[in-house]
Amino acid sequence: MADEKTQRMQQLISELNAASNEYYNGRSERMTDYEWDARFDELRRLEEETGTTLPDSPTQRVSEDTISGQKEEHEFAALSLAKTKQTSELVKWAEDRPIWLSWKLDGLTLVVTYDNGHLQKVVTRGNGHIGTNITHLSKAIKGIPQEIGFSGHLVIRGEAVISYEDFERFLMESGEDYANPRNLASGSLTLKDVDEVRQRHIQWIPFTLVYIDETLLTAHESSLTSMQRWGNRMSWLDQQGFNTVERLFLEHPTLEAVENGLAAFTQKVTTKQNPFPVDGLVICYDDTEYAQTGSVTGHHATRAGLAFKWQDESADTVLQEIEWSCAASTISPVAVFQPVELEGTTVKRASLCNISECLRLGIGGPGTRISVIKANKIIPKVIAVAESIGTFVIPDRCPVCHAPAVVKTSDISTTKTLHCTNSECPAKQLRKFARFVSKEGMNIDGISEQTLSKFINLGWVSEYADIYDLRQHIHELSRMEGFGEKSASNIMRSIDKSRQVEAHRLLYALNIPLCGIDVCKRLLSAYSLDDLVNEATRQSTDLFTPQAEPQEVFAHVNGIGPEKSAQFVNWFRDARNWERYSNLLSKIEVTSAQLAPTGNRCEGLTFVITGDVHHYKNRNELKAYIESQGGKVASAVSASTSYLINNDVNSTSGKNKKAKELGIAIISEDDFIAKYNTTDN
Repeated sequence: MADEKTQRMQQLISELNAASNEYYNGRSERMTDYEWDARFDELRRLEEETGTTLPDSPTQRVSEDTISGQKEEHEFAALSLAKTKQTSELVKWAEDRPIWLSWKLDGLTLVVTYDNGHLQKVVTRGNGHIGTNITHLSKAIKGIPQEIGFSGHLVIRGEAVISYEDFERFLMESGEDYANPRNLASGSLTLKDVDEVRQRHIQWIPFTLVYIDETLLTAHESSLTSMQRWGNRMSWLDQQGFNTVERLFLEHPTLEAVENGLAAFTQKVTTKQNPFPVDGLVICYDDTEYAQTGSVTGHHATRAGLAFKWQDESADTVLQEIEWSCAASTISPVAVFQPVELEGTTVKRASLCNISECLRLGIGGPGTRISVIKANKIIPKVIAVAESIGTFVIPDRCPVCHAPAVVKTSDISTTKTLHCTNSECPAKQLRKFARFVSKEGMNIDGISEQTLSKFINLGWVSEYADIYDLRQHIHELSRMEGFGEKSASNIMRSIDKSRQVEAHRLLYALNIPLCGIDVCKRLLSAYSLDDLVNEATRQSTDLFTPQAEPQEVFAHVNGIGPEKSAQFVNWFRDARNWERYSNLLSKIEVTSAQLAPTGNRCEGLTFVITGDVHHYKNRNELKAYIESQGGKVASAVSASTSYLINNDVNSTSGKNKKAKELGIAIISEDDFIAKYNTTDN
């Protein structure tokens, strides 16, 4: 029996370590979080039963990223947290002491150090003791200021994450294929090119202040706050200009209080109010001195914090069929099963990810009995097969264009995926169609990516212009499941409304590589749409003057450069793209937005905006007004700043301190409106 348990432990260690290596280094996922947790718990239970811990056991070490580069030893060990799924264990751990609940963000941990007000280094967590120095990428990561007001030694730990919205936008604009935002975030930090990393929109969110040299706090700061309190430390970071993790204070963590706190966070997940991926919550003591008195067991500091992971509700059901959905670069299997109730919703479909996942689970044909969860309360997943019936069949043809389909194996992860061999398959363009109808693009409300997929699979849509011919299918659409006459009519009205579109939205909707909204606006600030397209496609009539190279045509436009110029020009010089563009123009009317300044009240002035605004809808609206009046808006205070706009003019934030050091006036929103905007807001 002992030998059997040892063999099982060795198997679990091998599977868990292989899955962690994939997960923490931006590759595909070998198993779901649910399965990883189950295997980890089984391994820990076997270790307790046998009194034996084998080498390389994940219960005794921090999961490690292996990003290449200069290695750096951490000043303070970045240990991981023990985990639980039981609310009662959270209450027991809290010991009736004041605690904080915060998100357990699903990204890559970075340790950021400042000295003398300047960014000193940014290091990945690595194995908790030694990480990789990626300071050269810091300017590409939002939320890591290069300078702060505090002049002492400061060490902060936080999570590099990508929002769901930015993740979807990147997939649409790049055409690349990543499993989730976490994979994209960790994979992006292996890149060397700062500009390439910047396009991924990584954000760094501090989740704890590790060390601060309190002797250099101002007398005012020292008198106002006790830096031995975790909540005060986080509030102080906010005052320095950091965007720290969302949190909730529980002064008396009774079972009822903890349950209510967890419910508040859980509701934000289930209603998708939280923009970033999370895989649970973290609780920590407000008393940081007490938190340091715990012991270190394995790779956990017992009082440093405790991670809470949701107890996934599972349901058993029967597989009805496997649909093969062709999108992006792969043809993915989707389980369609008898409907079940999970987390208060009816679920009848779940992605099976890829062929390797189906083989690992042992998926069969119709009638196979399966177990399903909604991972992290959101994503339906098949987690187990109770009884396999029939045979798992891999199609040899694309379900959309019927071209041959082939199985490919990833060089990195050995994951098997199915691919359509037709590069022009309409289904491969699903993300491009989604960007076309998006709010930033043609703004066609009511057509989701899932709806587009149905239209493509039905053969109704194969190019952008086809969307404007959907009215001929309105009767079929109104009879489809999930639609009806009202929703079909609403979609048609939205399509008709989008026929008149501003030029920069049209350019964005075309999915030209590297041409986001900002690039489109920059190009249209220098050319009209017709002139822009004519210049891109212009052929030289002089035999002695060769046609301009693509990278040269628009490189002179501010913010464009050779690479973006080449992508734009080559797109319009492609015969297939030109035909589709011409077909689309026959269906719509293009208008020119007023992108140039409409006034001069802010001409020659540079503003920095910080904090909340009250008269304008948000800071972007205030920025738009300043730019419409010939002014500029910068992200950081410098010698060239004319004014810092902050409704808390007496704040001790980093931006306010910097402005005072440079003698730059700090004005409120009321001051700005009185001086530069006489209209009501």
